[in-house]
Formats: sequence, C-alpha cells, structure tokens
Amino acid sequence: MKASAWTRFQAGFTKTAGKIAANKLLLTLRDSFILVASTTMIAGFATMISSVFVDPLNGLIFGKQGLQLGKVIAGSWGAWSKSGLYNGLLSTQGLISLIANGSLNLMALLLVIVFAYILSRKFYRNNKEHMTSVIYAVGAFFICLPWTFKYVNGKSTVDVTNAINSTYLGTQGVFAALVISGLAVVIYNEILKRNITIKMPDSVPPAVARSFESLIPGLVTMLFFVCVTGLSNTLTGKSIPDLLLSLLQKPAMAVAGTGAFAFVSQFTWSLLQWFGIHPTSIWGPIFGLTWNINDTQNMLGQAHHLYSTMFMNFSTIAAGTFALAPVLAILIASRQASDKKIGKIALMPAIFNISEPITFGLPIVLNPIYAIPFIIVQPLCFYLAVFFTKIGFIGVIMNNVPWTVPPILSGLLFSGSINGAIVQLINLAVATLIWIPFVQVSNRINAQKQQEKEDKAALDDAAKGSEA
Repeated sequence: MKASAWTRFQAGFTKTAGKIAANKLLLTLRDSFILVASTTMIAGFATMISSVFVDPLNGLIFGKQGLQLGKVIAGSWGAWSKSGLYNGLLSTQGLISLIANGSLNLMALLLVIVFAYILSRKFYRNNKEHMTSVIYAVGAFFICLPWTFKYVNGKSTVDVTNAINSTYLGTQGVFAALVISGLAVVIYNEILKRNITIKMPDSVPPAVARSFESLIPGLVTMLFFVCVTGLSNTLTGKSIPDLLLSLLQKPAMAVAGTGAFAFVSQFTWSLLQWFGIHPTSIWGPIFGLTWNINDTQNMLGQAHHLYSTMFMNFSTIAAGTFALAPVLAILIASRQASDKKIGKIALMPAIFNISEPITFGLPIVLNPIYAIPFIIVQPLCFYLAVFFTKIGFIGVIMNNVPWTVPPILSGLLFSGSINGAIVQLINLAVATLIWIPFVQVSNRINAQKQQEKEDKAALDDAAKGSEA
C-alpha cells in the first residue's frame, strides 16, 4: 500500500471510529453500564470470595480442588461435611449471596434508573428536574412487567397473580429496561418541551411547581405504556419484556456466543487502541448488551457462558498481554536507552495492567513496527485460553475479578484454581516471545538511522573541511 493510500485509510478509519465513539446515544449506554458495573463488581468480588475462599467443598482453601484443609481439620471428607465449621462456612456463603439480591438480580431495574437519568441529562438539558424522567421511566417499566405468570415448582405449575415476575428485574430484562426507559424519557420530555403542562403562579415554591408541571407529560407517558402493554398481551399473549426478550435479547445473545463475534471483538479491540481510540468507547455499549449479561449469569450460576468480559479480562488484559508483555520484551531485548527508560517507567503500571504509559509513551500507538504484535497478541491469547477451557484444563470463568489485579494472581482468583494462573503465565510468555522479534527489528532500524546520521555528520564535517 502506498504511503498516501495508507495515510488516507488511517485518516478515514480514525474519523469514522471517532464519530462512532462520540455518538451521544452510545456514550449514554456506555456511561450507564459503567455506573451499574460498580454494583455488579461488588457482587462479583463477593461471589469470588464465596466460591474461592469460603466454599467448604470446592473452594481453594478447604475444598477438594485446593489445599484440602477441610479434610486435614476433620480427618476425612465425611467428618468434614458434618462439622460445625463446614456448616458455618455454608451459612457464610448464604449471607454473602444476599449481596447479589441488591445488585446482580436487579440489573435491569438499576439500568432503568441510571439510563433514564443520563439520557434525560444528555438529550434534554433544558429539563429543570431530570429525576422526574427517572420516576416516569421506572413507572413505565413496572407497568410493562408481567404481574401474572406461571411458576414451575418441580413437576407442578402454579399460577401466580398480583406479583412481579422478578426474572425481568435481572439479566433477562436488560433490553426491556433500555427500550422502555428510553421511550419513557423521550415521550415525557418531548411533551414537556412543548409546554403542555399545568402552569402554577410564581408564588408557588419551585419544587411544587415542577411537580405539577410533570403531571400531564407523566400521565401521557404512563397511559402510552398501559396501551402498549394491553396490545401486547392481547395480540401476542406476551408481556413487553417477554416480547423484547424473544425479539431482541435472545438473537443478540446468540450472536455474542459465536466465535466470529469473539474474534471481531478481540481483533478490533487492539486495532482501535493502536489507532489511539480507546476500545471501550465503542465496545463498551455492545458488551453491556451481551457479554456483561453473560458475566452476571455466570456469577449467579444461572449459566456457563464461555465468552464473557470476565473471560476476556482473564485471558488477555489481566493476563498482562496488553501492557506487561511489551514492557518485558523491551526490557529483555531493546538496545535503545530511551526505550529501556520508558520500559522501566511503565513497568509498575503494567504490573497492574495499565497500558497507557507504554502504548502512548513508547509509543506503540500508530507505530508501524509494533502494529503486528500489538494487534495479533490479544486474539491469539484469547483463543489459547479458549483452547485450555475446551480441553478441560480450566473451567468456564465464573468469578469477577478487577482487571487491575496483577497477572498470575488474577488467574488464580478468576478460575479458583492454580490452572488459571498457569494459563495466564503461558499467555504472558507467548505474548512476550511474540513481541521480542519486533523489538529487535526496532533495534536494527534505529541502529541504521543512527548510523545514517553519523555518516551524514561525517560527510558534512568533511565538506566543511574541504571548503576551509
């Protein structure tokens, strides 16, 4: 590819990706999932502690797959299962699991609140009270929820009435939460914007006046969802969340579970970063609607999804392939004083999987020499971990661990097994070995440039001498 053609491609790609990343709706989705992720991270951390450290049967400390302290303490597995400590640990697990009821099991409801507020704030800045948007979005969501459903208890089925089907408060209701709350915010604010409101005298306190102003837009919003819910129940026999689940969420989740989706996400993740565009600005909203749901279902034990953001973090980012591998390669193979100095500075952040000092400091971004290792390492290490999972060397990742936990240790925590640490060590070693030849190429190119400068300086000195 000619230099001019490459420059045009680079400029076009950066411009297009930049526009996508700056889209207000995508930013709203991204910010919403980031805020909700704080609660799921707490629940994930609690789940990890429960399954890795507290679990008396399968945990890393007391269980059969770990140090087996349960058997050591009681003398046998039979005696251990009848001991007071064993039952105490089970009770502790039960208490820890309650954290999920206030976070993971309410994921859809939390998204309704957060998404409605951020959407109102970004798109309707003239709204004096954005919380009214949230109130009517929550009301619309509960109008659409099924309040009559069938509960299967073993072989018998019970008709439940006048009770919410809590299934749609969690991961199954994510798409419904976004669609319903988004529509509610738009309908409410569009009516409000047109001043179709009840006007109160200036003597009325502002808070009371705003409450009355919201009555007509709020009533219209609620009536809209009452009509839509009635039509859905009559024409399809399904509630709105159930309908959206079958029409949108299930197909999206099916696509997200394919190897093609995984490859595109991992390849473009590092490609975007190489162009200087933070990949979460584009992939964050997409993962929020797909792999983040897989995370939640895995943590709750509702499913065993191979592909998830937890698995991506385990196999690549938290394994050091994105930050630590290039730093190690530079410290091992570089003969350039400036690069080694940057490598030493970037080492400590890289241990905690922070890549910016090396990607922007070396730089790796838009560096043609380092384009190949930077782009190919992530999908390669991702699929190495897929391979180890499919052969049964490690299980599906069920624990959520902060991505800033150093490699090897995070592998142990993610998987609850020493094998997870071994897989991360293999991925880090492979990534570093891939980087080393390109660091050596950089050495040769810079040595040639230095030699050319010295030769040119010598010629210039000789020319000045002859002139003298």
